[in-house]
Amino acid sequence: VYSSAQDADGRCICTVVAPEQSLCSRDAKGRQLRQLLEKVQNMSQSIEVLNLRTQRDFQYIMKMESQIKGLRSKFRQIESERKTPVSRNFQELKGKMESLQPLIPVLEQYKTDTKLIAQFKEEIRNLSGVLMGIQEEMGAYDYDELQQRVQSLENRLRNCMSKLTCGTLMQITGPQTVKTSGTRFGAWMTDPLASLKNNRVWYMDSYTNNKIVREFKSMSDFVAGVESRTYNLPFKWAGTNHVVYNGSLYYNKIQSNILVRYSFETGRVVTQRALESAGFHNVYPYTWGGFSDIDLMADEIGLWVVYATNQNAGNVVISQLNPDTLQILQTWNTEYSKRNAGESFMICGTLYITNSHLTGAKVYYAYSTKTSTYEYTDIPFHNQYFHMSMLDYNARDRALYGWNNGHQVLFNVTLFHIIKTEDDS
Repeated sequence: VYSSAQDADGRCICTVVAPEQSLCSRDAKGRQLRQLLEKVQNMSQSIEVLNLRTQRDFQYIMKMESQIKGLRSKFRQIESERKTPVSRNFQELKGKMESLQPLIPVLEQYKTDTKLIAQFKEEIRNLSGVLMGIQEEMGAYDYDELQQRVQSLENRLRNCMSKLTCGTLMQITGPQTVKTSGTRFGAWMTDPLASLKNNRVWYMDSYTNNKIVREFKSMSDFVAGVESRTYNLPFKWAGTNHVVYNGSLYYNKIQSNILVRYSFETGRVVTQRALESAGFHNVYPYTWGGFSDIDLMADEIGLWVVYATNQNAGNVVISQLNPDTLQILQTWNTEYSKRNAGESFMICGTLYITNSHLTGAKVYYAYSTKTSTYEYTDIPFHNQYFHMSMLDYNARDRALYGWNNGHQVLFNVTLFHIIKTEDDS
């Protein structure tokens, strides 16, 4: 959904609701109408050919019918005279001609059928005219042109969205329930840096005592339960706050504050590093517990980790990570208690925190790493299945992935953008 307006200063404000909608497809009734029209046209052509052939045969049969009737009259005349022996010479011919008499009613029926064919042909012609009129009213003939215009508009929208790489969260809609599976707690995700053709899904059930990651080639395979591969991690994970980023899985090693980077390509741990001073094993979890002390996440800017420390009085700490080495690049201390946070996610360098994991939850707090400032917000979202144990943003899909009490769900997000033109100071 794309719209624009002007603010108080006269600047153009554009809004995009993502993920972007799929290409508008042709109306089903329009397709059925065209198929019906094509069938009628094919029938009309076939009837035309049959009619020509029938007319030709009918002329021939009419001629034969006249000859047969004439011969029959001739025989009756000769037989009635009986004055010459010639009539006897025709007795044999008479028997043969009488055998042709049943053909006369057949010919009469043939003439009737010919009239019906002509009538049918006229009805088909009238029906074709009606269908063509309906098709023109529906604009079916303009569909190709319409599709080109839609494609052009979509290209322009993509160009606009490429400029709108970051924005402020305004609204959360949904959710869409993708699947119902697993326990009450878990995580599922796609890679935000994967190509558009790569739609692999990873699935990690439970928040503890598990190290099996299931992979699906596509979202449809995930819904159908068709696994493409299973990974047996070297270490069990803690919590549900994992993330896949650029082909690697990042997760918190059980009963520790160690971050692990696992490569799906090699099937090995590439890097592991302790997150110094970070609380773990339900010291500073989210409101629902579940060893959710350390939360790994990604957005348009990069890889992040959210946690709490004693030094920051148990309040939320944000650190940006080097994806290769897991070294901390920069850290921000907030004043929001980690234990009072339901879940959190990053969009465009801003951390959004919900105030609960239960029904009635909303995005209550936002901290911008760009300005090192915070604000209280009031952005509700529908906690359809009453218990949220995972909520993460995917920058490629521009959607929130959630694990909602054993249901894998997706939320749409509305981001607010201001495009500065060359005329802006």
